[in-house]
Amino acid sequence: KMTLLLALVALVSAFGSSFQYGYNVSVINSPAPYMQEFYNRTYFDRNGEPMDSGFQTLLWSLTVSMYPLGGFFGSLMVWPLVNNCGRKGTLLLNNIFSIAAAVLMGTSELAKTFEVIILSRAIMGIYAGLASNVVPMFLGEISPKNLRGAVGVIPQLFITLGILVAQILGLNSILGNAKGWPVLLALTGIPSLIQLLILPFFPESPRYLLIQKGNEERARQALQKLRGWDDVDDEIEEMRQEDQSEREEGQFSVLSLCTFRGLRWQLISIIVMMMGQQLSGVNAVFYYANRIFQSAGVDSNNVQYVTVSIGAINVVMTLLAVFIVESLGRRILLLAGFGLCCVSCAVLTLALNLQTTVSWMSYLSIVCVIVYIIGHAIGASPIPFVMITEMFLQSSRPAAFMVGGAVHWLCNFTVGLVFLYMEAGLGPYSFLIFGAICLASIVYIFFIVPETKNKTFMEINRIMAKRNKVEIQEDKEELKDLDTVPGGQAGQKEISSSEL
Repeated sequence: KMTLLLALVALVSAFGSSFQYGYNVSVINSPAPYMQEFYNRTYFDRNGEPMDSGFQTLLWSLTVSMYPLGGFFGSLMVWPLVNNCGRKGTLLLNNIFSIAAAVLMGTSELAKTFEVIILSRAIMGIYAGLASNVVPMFLGEISPKNLRGAVGVIPQLFITLGILVAQILGLNSILGNAKGWPVLLALTGIPSLIQLLILPFFPESPRYLLIQKGNEERARQALQKLRGWDDVDDEIEEMRQEDQSEREEGQFSVLSLCTFRGLRWQLISIIVMMMGQQLSGVNAVFYYANRIFQSAGVDSNNVQYVTVSIGAINVVMTLLAVFIVESLGRRILLLAGFGLCCVSCAVLTLALNLQTTVSWMSYLSIVCVIVYIIGHAIGASPIPFVMITEMFLQSSRPAAFMVGGAVHWLCNFTVGLVFLYMEAGLGPYSFLIFGAICLASIVYIFFIVPETKNKTFMEINRIMAKRNKVEIQEDKEELKDLDTVPGGQAGQKEISSSEL
């Protein structure tokens, strides 16, 4: 059952970390013209001449793209930090980045420096890169197996909430104006302060305490608090089994994870899902949304309200995913989510091309955008992070999150960089590429990714071991390679830790 403490840990860590990831994704969309004007004014005050338009475009694309680039570097810090400081410790430490960036951005106008904004976006990116990986890992490890999916979707729910709150506060009538934008940027520090004050009172991940710190007593106490009852022997026993089956392997570094046969399909699966999640064009659809609505006849003054309503749909559908992920399972949501995205990309290409000749096509394109966002919100956005937690055991999970996170942010950065050129060259046909990527993701998930609902980490590991053609021998805690030899006998080659 969901205990009050587990719910509070999930809410505090998701609000303090994931919320800000979402907030900073969309916070600079609304005040962009005012910020660019500030860049111009500052440059003019310094040099006595207006800024060249090419230079201004460069500065603005840096402001936007420094965030995913910082996210990539933040992901690279996941493995060393969570192993040395723990999951909760890393989240607490991470707040330093967010608060520093919030102070710098809030004072940038007074200090008359736009360079600080660009630097702060990179710092905020490092924060988001760590947060987007550590929160799902932490929540996945503290949840009981029957709630792991639902709790695992909560970070994504708070990301969509962050996007929505940034859209609402960014309305011209609130803070998206010439006076309000520094405040809008600085508000990101508040959730961090709240997390810094409350999170220390919650327990660390019991799995981290037992398997990595070897402290069974503290792990037991943490589990008892999180579950709300004293008898946690079964879960402690499951962790001990996991610990024993991993003693042989030791802690995985990223290099050993990439070369280890026993985790080959898990690794390929998370890379494919993370690439599918970002390269399916969700950022491009958000970016395009305003223009699609304008072409459908929505007044340009009202477009911002339509964007907010799309943000609201995103939140509602992700909330729905929290409730249905345990009943329907992960696989169905992934397939349905990518399926909806694939179909809406195909129809959107058609609708955008026929917009000038068929009057109602512009309304069809609005429907496509909404269907696409529903698809992404129920499957493609939240589930891949849940799957990383579930497909890897304690020793390989930090390295797996580091790889998955790096792929996530690198693809995010690439789409941001390449989409403008794609759009200039291909126009509406760029959505066919996104549709094809969704289709490729569906095919891979259908054939390779197993259902992980209601299974322990060890059970999932056994399913994947068959796919990797390795055998887990639990009494000896060794992984054996099944190499078929002549005569139909399975010759077994032991994989020792020295080979990793």
